[in-house]
Amino acid sequence: MSSVPASLAASVTFVKSGGRDAVSDTASIETTVKDIISAVRQRGDSAVREYSMLFDKVSPETFEVSPVERQAALNGLDPQQRKDTEFAIERVRDFAKAQLATILPLEIETLPGLHLGHRVIPIEKVGAYVPGGRYPLLSAPVMTLVPAKVAGCEEVIACLPPNAHPAMIAGCHLSGADRIFRIGGAQAIAAMAWGTESVPSVDKIVGPGNAYVNEAKRQVFGRVGIDQLAGPSEIFIVADQSGDPEMIATDLLAQAEHDVRTRVGLITTDRALADAVLIEIERQLEGLATANVAAPAWRDYGEIAVCADEASMIAYSDFIAAEHLQVHTADPHDTAKKLRHYGSLFIGEMASVVYSDKCCGTNHTLPTLAAARYTGGLWVGSYVKICTHQWLDARGVAAVAPPAVRQSTQEGLEGHRRAAAFRQARQ
Repeated sequence: MSSVPASLAASVTFVKSGGRDAVSDTASIETTVKDIISAVRQRGDSAVREYSMLFDKVSPETFEVSPVERQAALNGLDPQQRKDTEFAIERVRDFAKAQLATILPLEIETLPGLHLGHRVIPIEKVGAYVPGGRYPLLSAPVMTLVPAKVAGCEEVIACLPPNAHPAMIAGCHLSGADRIFRIGGAQAIAAMAWGTESVPSVDKIVGPGNAYVNEAKRQVFGRVGIDQLAGPSEIFIVADQSGDPEMIATDLLAQAEHDVRTRVGLITTDRALADAVLIEIERQLEGLATANVAAPAWRDYGEIAVCADEASMIAYSDFIAAEHLQVHTADPHDTAKKLRHYGSLFIGEMASVVYSDKCCGTNHTLPTLAAARYTGGLWVGSYVKICTHQWLDARGVAAVAPPAVRQSTQEGLEGHRRAAAFRQARQ
């Protein structure tokens, strides 16, 4: 169960509490990953090959997927599957282009002769980890690779487990990967961060993965940039008395089938709705083909919270800061305006998380574990740098040199004072 802030304790009660903490002790994972990174850094491909055999029980003859193999994977796609993948690519590409158009270069003269600005510069080399996962998720490469190509990154590589479904290779190809490697797990992150004989080092690594991948991203951060550290997936729904119990239960279980540690929850102002959803979830689980995953997730991490009023419902939702947040209220757009902390917002009952997960155009790589309190999800802006610049003429120097000289003198930084005064004397 989420620990309720003291300010909300009196106004939030639980019809069902989540019980377990989705974040477990990672000490052993941390040590294992540290050893993997060290080995890959020192021994390159040979270490990658050893870990591929150890963890994936396969060691490809060559790590990189050849053009012939890429074409074979593409040819093997079911025609409708290819059309659906290309539909998703177009939606993500269109939205990424529209987002990129809002990130503008800047040139401004803030004082006579003092010119400041910034440029929007694509990150040169990006590596995307594409998880094999419990299922072949064709949307995964779309979300990480397409925005990188839209942003103008010079080289975009993809790493996916060596036993990944061939359709995943086809998805990477269609999404624009310049190079594709059959390397999974922490060893893939290490290879992209440090480079090996086969794999080029990159400037930034993006994409979700298991606990080992996540820990590897944490450990290589600094050597390279990363998008974020992702925990198990999450969905919460805020709803009032207008909520549909069957629809809410359906959406919660749709997300719960991702993983047995998926966190799902309902936050409502209506006790009758809470009770109805609890009953409906148990009913739907009886006929759900993926109940072996969804049922443990619901049992261990499912939550239904009843709030005294809308204000406490909004406050508790913001405290949770869910990865996916659906709004099922009588006036969902009005409710949405009041919400502040979420990875991505789904306004109204027709906006299901599944559409974003697959193909509507927004990115499904989102912050979890309350990280939405300080960041948003992966987007085209994650693949560019905003770098400032400045230039001055004599009027600009005349304006900024005197305070710079005085500040440097007060701080006892003689070299700084000289550098500022040198230009002032030349005017």
